[in-house]
Amino acid sequence: MQLINMFHDQIEDAVARKVPFVIPIGTMEYHARHASCGTDTLTVMGCLRELAKEKEIVICPPIWYGVASYAVGGPETNTIQVDCDTFEDYIYAILKSLFRSGFNRNIYMIVSHQTEDYNPMELACMKAARKLIFEYLDDTKGYGWWGKNENKEFYQQMSAEDNPWNWIKTIRGMSAEAKAIYGGGDHAGKVECSCLEYLWPGTIKLERLPETDDWFAQASKDM
Repeated sequence: MQLINMFHDQIEDAVARKVPFVIPIGTMEYHARHASCGTDTLTVMGCLRELAKEKEIVICPPIWYGVASYAVGGPETNTIQVDCDTFEDYIYAILKSLFRSGFNRNIYMIVSHQTEDYNPMELACMKAARKLIFEYLDDTKGYGWWGKNENKEFYQQMSAEDNPWNWIKTIRGMSAEAKAIYGGGDHAGKVECSCLEYLWPGTIKLERLPETDDWFAQASKDM
């Protein structure tokens, strides 16, 4: 289900049944001349489209602009870079609205950008989530809630569903299993372009590869 197409009663029903609400998060970043600047976001959107065929989920509108960095190319390559702290504040505001609306037990943020541990965009999402959860616990249980005697068995009594640290999860677009098989991700190379072409046929234009000598793009010839 796409959140933008749902009516109020449908959303209320999904919340009541704790259907996962999933936020696709990507970037607008230079991907050489044969792949679009929306590759990251398109990839996670395509994966969620396929997942929705097997599991009931609510797909929230994607966040196209992210912490891309200028590691691949500078502003002249049309990469749109959002400062990490600014991005964290933006994610925090979205999550806070979801909490206020009642979507506070089953939210997933799927990040499709970089595969290294704790990259800036992933950290921004994780920090925004933890900041919100700590504030929520303070507001609902009162300051010093964990230190109160009546809460000394807090962690022992929690089920996975009641564990506040599980309410909002940040997940990388590439699983650890896939990373082990393919040796991690690449950038506009064989792995990333194969994924995008599979999910959105016709989006990779290998005939445009001769337009660039970007080293990171050359591996896509073998896709």
